[in-house]
Amino acid sequence: MAFPTQLSLISKPSPLFSNLPRTRFNPSTTARPTASRFKCLASQTGFFTRLGRLIKEKAKSDVEKIFSGFSKTRDNLAVIDELLLYWNLADTDRVLDELEEALLVSDFGPRITIKIVESLREDILSGKLKSGSEIKDALKKCVLDLLTKKGSKTELRLGFRKPAVIMIVGVNGGGKTTSLGKLAYRLKNEGAKILMAAGDTFRAAASDQLEIWAERTGCEIVVAEKENAKASSVLSQAVKRGKEKGFDIVLCDTSGRLHTNFSLMEELIACKKAVGKVIPGAPNEILLVLDGNTGLNMLPQAREFNEVVGITGFILTKLDGSARGGCVVSVVDELGIPVKFLGVGEGLEDLQPFDAEAFVNAIFP
Repeated sequence: MAFPTQLSLISKPSPLFSNLPRTRFNPSTTARPTASRFKCLASQTGFFTRLGRLIKEKAKSDVEKIFSGFSKTRDNLAVIDELLLYWNLADTDRVLDELEEALLVSDFGPRITIKIVESLREDILSGKLKSGSEIKDALKKCVLDLLTKKGSKTELRLGFRKPAVIMIVGVNGGGKTTSLGKLAYRLKNEGAKILMAAGDTFRAAASDQLEIWAERTGCEIVVAEKENAKASSVLSQAVKRGKEKGFDIVLCDTSGRLHTNFSLMEELIACKKAVGKVIPGAPNEILLVLDGNTGLNMLPQAREFNEVVGITGFILTKLDGSARGGCVVSVVDELGIPVKFLGVGEGLEDLQPFDAEAFVNAIFP
């Protein structure tokens, strides 16, 4: 197994990872070359466009993972097929009431659910929908329209200048570090040269956890071994390193924080500003990790993080263990921010690029 080159802000080794090769943080350090599916120089501005296209194509080919990841939500919504199988016009009110209940149980949320049900009711009564199959097709189209109208830009938007910078933010326990590791794996497999930045300086084991991900994915990493180091300083140094040594993407981990903690949210602003001082316009993406098990409770978190740092996309995790898949629709419709990735399992490849059509087909087969 390839070991990551560790780039430390100071030279003191970590006892847990003392066997890993380390490189001091200085401009003369030569970065280890990374195998690529395609070669691309920094001057080739089409690199990130091509990378985004490859990821999107991969999402189309991994429909099975999305389908299996939403099995619990699909089970909740299976009652819709039963309701529509023998549907007739006289049963419209009863059927729509039960359909409304099924959507609410799956965390579509009251506002979205009423919008969907009333749209179906109007089309049924006007004679546009005349069979159960037509009603189901209209239901799927309605959900798809909600996702694509406000959250169509699901691909990563990394600009045209290297390195692109992606910040990962969220509350404690949502799966930020794991999501970052899986994202690094996916991007590296598509030919990008990745540098990780261990910006979670509060949690004692956070750097160790990210080092393990760096080892698993064969990526390089910048950590702060000095206690009480500022996260903004770690991220700033990492982006400088990425710029000097020709990395394609710098993935920045951050400390988990409650969205109600003012001082910790202020620190996120400092991190964003520090990165922007090194590369104007960075970070290119600020991805908020949300735990799918929390359902609609994720909305207050998302609103607050977006207000503080300006979220560009969501990573929804742990959806394979949740029957609350409808929250995907709610969070997009409420905030107009796209879902970019879904966590549908524990494996390295189980962070899937979000595809609205695949999602709708997974919950309404």
